[in-house]
Amino acid sequence: MALIRWRPRDVWSPFADLPGDLSRVFDTSVGRLFGDPGAVVWSPALDIYEDKESIVVKADLPGMKEEDVDISIQGNTLTLRGERKQESEVKEKDFYRCERYYGSFQRCLELPFPVDQGKVKASYKGGVLEVRLPKAEEAKEKKIRIEVKE
Repeated sequence: MALIRWRPRDVWSPFADLPGDLSRVFDTSVGRLFGDPGAVVWSPALDIYEDKESIVVKADLPGMKEEDVDISIQGNTLTLRGERKQESEVKEKDFYRCERYYGSFQRCLELPFPVDQGKVKASYKGGVLEVRLPKAEEAKEKKIRIEVKE
């Protein structure tokens, strides 16, 4: 299975058909070059995996504080919202390189099965947010014993 980099659906890019990170380079560079704020959308990178008991979501949020992030669940949708603020305003106009993104983000993830919303836990350490979503009882795997008749 090929891995595909996530791209927001509402952002169109003429460079979207270029292979791999090449399209990303054009999206960010051209957007900044021409001052189009809509051309660059910041969104944290996510890892999502499942173990026997839960779904785990990890989000890279370097430089953010836990109070700048909002986590909510409605039905089978997990929503991560937040805003990364610029650390300090630079008065000089000449930048050699500016690659860090600032601003608001929102990621909505449709969960593949129901979770026990009362037992969801979130932790934040070293710039990584981890959200553990325990499976609801009806979503857990159940072993069925086979009865042998002779």
